[in-house]
Amino acid sequence: MPRRLQTPELKMKIAFRVDASLQMGSGHVMRCLTLANALRDLGAECHFLCREHLGHMLAQIQAAGHHTHPLVLAQDSATAQVRQGALAHAAWLGASQLEDAQQSIDVLQSLQPDLLVVDHYALDVCWHRQLRPLCGRLMMIDDLADRNHDCDLLLDQTFGRNATDYRELVPANCKVLCGSRFALLRPEFAAQRFNSLARRANLPAVKQVLITMGGVDQANATAAVLDALAEFAHTTELQITVVMGGKAPWLESVRQQILQLPLLRVEVLVDRHDMASLMAMADLAIGAAGSTAWERCCLGLPSIMVVLADNQRAVAAGLQAAGAAQVIGCVDDIRGQLPGLLAPLLSQPQLIKEMSAAAIRITDGLGVQAVIQAIKG
Repeated sequence: MPRRLQTPELKMKIAFRVDASLQMGSGHVMRCLTLANALRDLGAECHFLCREHLGHMLAQIQAAGHHTHPLVLAQDSATAQVRQGALAHAAWLGASQLEDAQQSIDVLQSLQPDLLVVDHYALDVCWHRQLRPLCGRLMMIDDLADRNHDCDLLLDQTFGRNATDYRELVPANCKVLCGSRFALLRPEFAAQRFNSLARRANLPAVKQVLITMGGVDQANATAAVLDALAEFAHTTELQITVVMGGKAPWLESVRQQILQLPLLRVEVLVDRHDMASLMAMADLAIGAAGSTAWERCCLGLPSIMVVLADNQRAVAAGLQAAGAAQVIGCVDDIRGQLPGLLAPLLSQPQLIKEMSAAAIRITDGLGVQAVIQAIKG
């Protein structure tokens, strides 16, 4: 059974500044929701400040029982990167840092949260310093180690990341949590871990393949994967499960594509909330190199990972070096590279077992508890 950390009730007011959009995907909001749900269960009151990008998740956040505070999308958001300056992901903000800070101040002045959690690649020390006076403590969630922060606590759940990577980027008294043991996974993954690993111990061959390219899949990587898998339809008995978000722009296109591939045994599932169960029953995943990578590792699920954005390259490289995954560097390479990577995994079950054993060592699924202990401290 997984270990459990005992945590007393946490009477705090906590604000999250995080966004989702068709461009940036849903991963940032999903990991903040995971943390917020755990904090709420301990007695905390959670508020989300989110800009109304196309593909925002305000309704999902409200459905989870949290307070939401929409930030209006700037009319000329296309010029935001020029106004913002040098940050690599400035265009993701939909405003300048100054505009975003002022809108956030308007909300936080009345909230006065005990903790402000910021998960946004387009915000840095300039934003932090303006919001600092309105919160007890400030926590950053990052993956890039590419900009300065003014925070009390920083979390980077990237496998292989070291606190020294942030030595020059945070204040000297900032507590830095680094590495995949702090991965923010929903509790059902730790709950499924034992059964999932037991099932893989005697797996005779790959039969169940799970395709998960994120809730948005803006690049339509799913279609490329299905095309590449079509050549195995005559030689294998693969059962393929595709999971997509209801707002994915290519959802109907993928459904039509499957009708043109009658020899493939494919089912499409939309907006599923039982991903832990689906992963536990899968023999191999073909998925994005985003936050679901840690979910797959927790359950010992070997994967062929596709890099969908530059900020996923470090995760992909680390898991490939650890032997937990094989990597396709971009969507355009899927059709050419996937068959060659998949064929030996289908014919040599030992390779799958070795990848599973490597994945198991990456994270145990209890990162949320460890992060909460740091928040309490």
